[in-house]
Parts: sequence; structure tokens; C-alpha cells
Amino acid sequence: MSLSHIALSSGRSIELTELRMSSTYGGFLEGYPWKLVNDMKVSSLQQQAEHAFPSTPVHLVPPAREYPDEAPGGFGPVEVLPSVACIGSFRSTPVAPELDSVLHRSTLTVVWFQNGLDVPPGEDADLALRGIRWQELARDEEV
Repeated sequence: MSLSHIALSSGRSIELTELRMSSTYGGFLEGYPWKLVNDMKVSSLQQQAEHAFPSTPVHLVPPAREYPDEAPGGFGPVEVLPSVACIGSFRSTPVAPELDSVLHRSTLTVVWFQNGLDVPPGEDADLALRGIRWQELARDEEV
């Protein structure tokens, strides 16, 4: 049973089968978010996904970065990522048209950031998620 179905911009339907969410800045005790810290957080989340799903390709949806009107600190301007970091396992019908969809499926692990705790909702999912190039990124596997 899937958690959600997302209609990609390409017309393909994908199923979200597992979702891991965490606070982007959970454990951030002092200082402020800035570019280097955020780059490390994004890289770390991608590595977590690769470790958690070693047999599936991992795709990072580049996060939106906001620059609030605050005075820069010692490390440069304040840069804020969306508040929720997500790792999702998706599947769909095979990419290769010659494969039997009963015996094969395509899979992809996706890393993204979002502002709320909602499961990505079908056709209303974020455009960055809906724009995933499934044909190029996913891998076919035998069921």
C-alpha cells in the first residue's frame, strides 16, 4: 500500500512507499544557518539516503534557499532551508518498455526539503518533486 501517488510533469504516476522526515535544523544549538552549514546538511541527508537504500539510485531535489532580511553574522549572510528534510522511496512501472510490468518495476529514492509535515499530495505536490526526470534517474528491478 502506498502513502501517496504523485503525478509527475511527464505524465508518469509514481508511488511513495516509504517516507522519512526530520527537522532540518534539529539539534542546531547555537549560531545561525548559513551557506556552508546548509551545504553540509544537504550532503549529509543525501548520504543518509544512499546508506538507507543502497540498492536504489538516489536523487536530490535541490532545496529552495531563503535569505531573510537579517544582518549577516561572522560567517556571512543568513541562509535558511525549508524546515523539514525528507527521504522518500518511490516506485513506478518499468522504465524499459520491453519489461513486463507484472514482473518488473522502477525505483528511485528522492531527497528533498519542504516546509510542512504533509505527505506530498498527488497532483498538488511541489513542482520540484513533480519535475523529477524518472526515465533518466530510476532503475528497473525484478519484483
